[in-house]
Amino acid sequence: MLEDKNQERTSLEELGEFGLIDHLTKNFELKQPSSVVGVGDDAAVMDYNGKKTIVSTDMLVEGVHFDLSYMPLKHLGYKSVMVNLSDIYAMNAMATQVTVSLAISNRFPLEALEEFYEGVALACKLYNVDLVGGDTTSSTRGMIVSVTALGAAKEDDIVYRKGSKPNDLLVVTGDLGGAYLGLQVLEREKEVFKVNPNSQPDLEPYSYIVERQLKPEARKDIVELLKKLEVKPTSMIDISDGLSSEVMHLCKHSDIGCNVFEEKIPLDPTVISASEEFKMDSTMIALSGGEDYELLFTIDQADFPKIKGNPNLTVIGHMTEKSEGIHLITRAETKIPITAQGWNSFNK
Repeated sequence: MLEDKNQERTSLEELGEFGLIDHLTKNFELKQPSSVVGVGDDAAVMDYNGKKTIVSTDMLVEGVHFDLSYMPLKHLGYKSVMVNLSDIYAMNAMATQVTVSLAISNRFPLEALEEFYEGVALACKLYNVDLVGGDTTSSTRGMIVSVTALGAAKEDDIVYRKGSKPNDLLVVTGDLGGAYLGLQVLEREKEVFKVNPNSQPDLEPYSYIVERQLKPEARKDIVELLKKLEVKPTSMIDISDGLSSEVMHLCKHSDIGCNVFEEKIPLDPTVISASEEFKMDSTMIALSGGEDYELLFTIDQADFPKIKGNPNLTVIGHMTEKSEGIHLITRAETKIPITAQGWNSFNK
């Protein structure tokens, strides 16, 4: 961690910008057939052999999107890649390359950036994507991370946010709410540490939800699973800002309504117990928490037998005519209008 005053520190001035890039990327090898030229030239070169290119980019800002008091730099590097790969998989495409750009203040030595790039390298290895470029520059304060992910897909395989129709089933992968509650645990322990720096938090009971926050996994496996099941979603989006926001995005783009059933929303037991501990409603956390990076999609009812009983997939509702609106059907069978309460980076 950066608080260790005795760690070896190599000033970035010793390497210079190009020396730094060479040092941090020297062990990255190109594995994708579509990667022709990677780091080292004026631009990367890719060849997708007639497939459509999918591009997504995200920026993470210290103090807004991450807190280095409890976010290890290796985890940050990994998560920065995951955030972008998730967008590619949400298009029903396979990710192939990433670029990573950093703005860093002089409080970061070379060793800190090496730790960050260890996380990037692990993500690239596990998800079979190539690092093909990026940039580094100075920052007057803190750290800014910008990652761009590229992917490829046949035109007929691409799934957009639009395309759903009334009576389509609404399906979600995995479980929801864990990342937000993991953040609550970390923030609580940070406050305890401020009061008593000698305290050592016991995070073992919260290991699942803390990992959901610090080391999320993009759902590449779902794209592969759907292809194997011969199911093409009619619309799809990743859950980065909370279930309610993403449901509303799908409805807006397809110009339809939706009913989401509270009793069907998948929650891990750890989420339920942590919600009770923090005196929060687990359903509201799933609806508004964000950062789960699961996939939310719609399918034609005729495809239901293909996904029925699959432990990775849960049908949580169905699409309706636009005039019926967007509602949560509670366990008491009350209809409550869904409003977007998810993450907004411009909220103060």
